[in-house]
Amino acid sequence: MSTNTTSHHKHQVSEDGLSRRAFLTRAGIAAVGALLLPSADAFAKAFSRERKLSFHNVNTDEELTLLCCPQQYYDRRTLYRFSHFLRDHRTDSVHTMDPALLDLLYAVSVFTGSRGTFQVISGYRSPETNRMLRKISHGVAEHSMHMEGKAIDIRMSDTNTRTIQKAALALQQGGVGYYRRSDFVHLDTGKVRSW
Repeated sequence: MSTNTTSHHKHQVSEDGLSRRAFLTRAGIAAVGALLLPSADAFAKAFSRERKLSFHNVNTDEELTLLCCPQQYYDRRTLYRFSHFLRDHRTDSVHTMDPALLDLLYAVSVFTGSRGTFQVISGYRSPETNRMLRKISHGVAEHSMHMEGKAIDIRMSDTNTRTIQKAALALQQGGVGYYRRSDFVHLDTGKVRSW
C-alpha cells in the first residue's frame, strides 16, 4: 500500500479518500447499530490495522493474498492483481475492478470475525459470458454489475453464507443477493438493495 502519488493523480486520490472515509463512517454506524461490533471504539480498532485478505478462485484454482487497510490507498499493483485474479475465466478478459469491493470484503471479514479465505465463484463477466449465462439461468441480470467490475459472488471458508449475508445487509453499502441453494452471496457496489 502506498500513499505516494504524482500530482496528476492527487485529485483522484483525494476524492477516493473522501469516499473511503464516508464508507468507514457509514460502515461503523451500521456495525454498531446491528450489534456486529460492541462499540465505535471496537470498530475503529478493527479498521486501524492491516488485514490479510485471502482468496481462492474456484474456477481457475488460483489463490491470491492481499494486505489491505481501508485507511490507506490501494496501490496500482494491488488493484491490478485483484482485477487479474477476478478476470472472466471463460474468455480470459480482464476488467478493472472497483476498489470499493476490497473495502466491502474487508468490512465483511471484520464484522463476521473471519480469518478464512474468500472463495470466489464469479468476478468480472464479459458481455459474451453474461449473455451465455442468461440463456441457461434465470438469475443472471441483463445489465449485470459483474460486467462493470463492481460485483463479486463469494463464500468464505470459515463462515456460513447466511452470516455473510447478514453482515453485508447491515453494512448497507450496495447490492446483496443470497443464493441459498447454490451457497453463495452476491456483493456489489451499486445501489443498496437485496434479494
